[in-house]
Amino acid sequence: MKQVTIKDIAKELNLSISTVSRALRDSWEISEPTKQRVIELAKRLEYNPNPAALHLLSSHSKEIGVIVPEIANPFFAVVIAGIEDIAFAHGYQVVIYQSHDSYEREVLNVKHILQQRKDGLLVSIATGTKDVAHFQAMRERGFPIVFFDRVCEDIDTPSVSVDDFEGAYMATEHLIDQGCQQIALLSGPEHLLTSRRRIDGYRVALQRHHRPVVDEWIIPLPFSPEQSLAVTRELLSGPNRPDGIFAASDAIALGSHAAINELGLSMPQEIALIGFADLPIASLLNPPLSSVAEPTFEMGQTAANLLINMIRNPGGQMPSAGNVLKTKLMVRRSSQRLPLS
Repeated sequence: MKQVTIKDIAKELNLSISTVSRALRDSWEISEPTKQRVIELAKRLEYNPNPAALHLLSSHSKEIGVIVPEIANPFFAVVIAGIEDIAFAHGYQVVIYQSHDSYEREVLNVKHILQQRKDGLLVSIATGTKDVAHFQAMRERGFPIVFFDRVCEDIDTPSVSVDDFEGAYMATEHLIDQGCQQIALLSGPEHLLTSRRRIDGYRVALQRHHRPVVDEWIIPLPFSPEQSLAVTRELLSGPNRPDGIFAASDAIALGSHAAINELGLSMPQEIALIGFADLPIASLLNPPLSSVAEPTFEMGQTAANLLINMIRNPGGQMPSAGNVLKTKLMVRRSSQRLPLS
């Protein structure tokens, strides 16, 4: 009796050999109805792949796509190091893409990752992204995705972030404990989930300590030192200026720090400043910048572990959706008016 081959199945179903091959290895590239047709015919014809074919069916590219806003950003550089630490240990290569915070660039990155048949995707969404249909389409095809840092709650897939609410609450409460009465928040873009959570943490801390929440002092802006410099200049040049600033990222805090020094104001006596991320440069500024430290390397490791688990267990139980890591308050001279107890 002639042994049935993939070519026989493809001819019977009027499909290409590559489509049948991908359907038999449960590839995300093939629709569920097509997979079902192929599997049913393979069973009926008693298809038995030889050992070489089995190897081909189980093979993967062993490459993971990673999309970040900017590689030069020290935060994402450390996350990537954490990703590579896990990926290389499991035999995966990491291919880095930059969105430059552009929605259009991000969509092109996604298309290239699909075309190159990477095994999975780790992504921190661009600030310019408000429509996530390109990611939704990937998940509907079964493509493994894990979001990190800037995550999307609308897509049913695992994510790794920090406790943005708690970190913002700690930062705001710290400024209150240092005697600040009027605290401004320079947040990131308000459509990002991380920004909204940090705004919530700031608001709740003020309310619990009976401080006013002044909407005009909640200022959304890009993660840009240049824009933060201009905004902080204007904020501190008026007659009713705040005596504390919580910058919801260190990139924003860098611009505020420069503006405070430029205006000849003393930190923290006249105005206290705290950031979020605790980038390496924070401790090198004059005065050193207080910040909320994120477990950045651990974030990359956790995200990579989740993705590899999804790749190796297609159709299996999906890892827990929301993985939230703890932050830590790093107090330095930019905000420390009172001695630490």
